[in-house]
Amino acid sequence: MAYTLPNLPYAANALEPHIDTMTMEIHQGRHHKAYVDNLNKALEGQAALASKPIEQLLREINQVPEAIKQAVINNGGGHANHSMFWEIMGPKAGGDPSGPLADDIKATFTDFATFRTQVKDAGVKRFGSGWSWLVLADGKLKIVSSANQDSPYMTGQAPIMGVDVWEHAYYLKYQNKRPDYLDAWWNVVNWTAVGERYAKAKAGKL
Repeated sequence: MAYTLPNLPYAANALEPHIDTMTMEIHQGRHHKAYVDNLNKALEGQAALASKPIEQLLREINQVPEAIKQAVINNGGGHANHSMFWEIMGPKAGGDPSGPLADDIKATFTDFATFRTQVKDAGVKRFGSGWSWLVLADGKLKIVSSANQDSPYMTGQAPIMGVDVWEHAYYLKYQNKRPDYLDAWWNVVNWTAVGERYAKAKAGKL
């Protein structure tokens, strides 16, 4: 069974002015599509692997043959990371989280402002391409970053929220000003979706 490109859950222009329409169109329609296409190509003749949900495939990355392992990491990670990315953003979003996620962010990071600073710092300091993440690891919230399209699933972590800091995610609008992009990104975070991911992760269902 081939992996498929998910549709955006909103129009490509819905995140304006914080993320521009052309970036969304290229990011989802070209970059994400290429990850899906290349993942399916890498898994040709590997029906047992190709039938796994993408999260399981990445959690069990050491079961993937060495000859295709890096291609699966790159493209499978790209598929999983972007599928989450579209889901946790939305129009008329932003603000502060609420509920158990907000409570646990405060308990872990002191306050929301400190949490935001640490997420931004992880993204700014990621050299080259990668992601800044909020993950659930060993039952605790942690902020980490990863290179390229590496997925937290590969290290036993559950990705609750992630912000893409590849240049293709922001360069058309923000050029080399990654910190400005990271500041603007908080205006499109769909905290309801992030909270739902957190609840699933705590229940062992993410």
